[in-house]
Amino acid sequence: MEVPGPPPPLPRRIALVVALLLLSPICAEYLIGYDQIIGRPLELLGGLLILAPLYGTVAVLIREAARRTGRGWPTIVLLSAAFGLVQAGLIDQSLFNPDFVDEPSWDRDRLPTHIPDLGLSAKYLLSFVAGHVIWSFGAPIAVIEACTPRYAKRPWLGRAGITTMVVLYALGAAIIFNEHTKDFMASPAQLGTTAAIAVLLVIAAFVLPRRRARVPGRVPPPWSVGCGAVVLWGTHQLAPASWTGVAMAALALTLAAGCLLRFSGRRDWNHRHVLAASGAALVVNSALAFVVEPLGETSYPVKYTVNAVLLLSVLLLLAFIDHRLRRSDQTLVQVGSS
Repeated sequence: MEVPGPPPPLPRRIALVVALLLLSPICAEYLIGYDQIIGRPLELLGGLLILAPLYGTVAVLIREAARRTGRGWPTIVLLSAAFGLVQAGLIDQSLFNPDFVDEPSWDRDRLPTHIPDLGLSAKYLLSFVAGHVIWSFGAPIAVIEACTPRYAKRPWLGRAGITTMVVLYALGAAIIFNEHTKDFMASPAQLGTTAAIAVLLVIAAFVLPRRRARVPGRVPPPWSVGCGAVVLWGTHQLAPASWTGVAMAALALTLAAGCLLRFSGRRDWNHRHVLAASGAALVVNSALAFVVEPLGETSYPVKYTVNAVLLLSVLLLLAFIDHRLRRSDQTLVQVGSS
């Protein structure tokens, strides 16, 4: 399939790439406020020097691979799942390390769904992979693309840009790998199986048939999509650490995927719907951050201030983009999510 239209002007491309480089790690690590550095704003800023190469470059490369090949969200989701497995299973190995975090809450959430033969927790497997698909990669890509619908399906990088992203990711991944494997290394079977599944997901991302032309049909209004997404993303995040909780979270994700696949194939689905679904994910995590207990000691007045700033920033960003979409002629063009 031919890529639709030429790439954006260079300044616009740089702005979009930088925005995605930064939004991805912020959504992945900072919105939910689970780490003690949430109470240390300067460390949050400094952390982006590592997290942007680790998360942001992957988001940019996933999007670039999908758009350059004329593919859409099924490919983006599968590639995100592959990189989510790589991150949790191969890079920081949090999926397998029973002592990854030296806090009682780590075992409290891990042990109820621990599978001894696999050496992992079903809750963490679902949470880590789905978390990367939704918050690390999917939602940031959707939000940044909504900023500029005209260029949403076009490539943003040239060869030099792609090479730069790959090098930055390799450096960031190497730093995290070296840091987290000083005292623990997953077994060869765990590493090999994780790598094999990730490769299969990448292959599936590019052998899936492209979606056919969209069909007529009613779609819910964007506000309804956003409300439904808040309920489903929130259910996933709030599911208890038990097999019942895993089933609840899996059901919520399945319902979300089914609804998005169904409605995004209709002609009236547009960028405001995509923004509503993805923006809801950002709102859920930034709101839940107020009740999340950070790992380690932190300054709670500063934590709540940072939580409030992040939530307000998310709401303002989404309102600004939605306002632009309302005013833009692009909202009159029926565009899908893929």
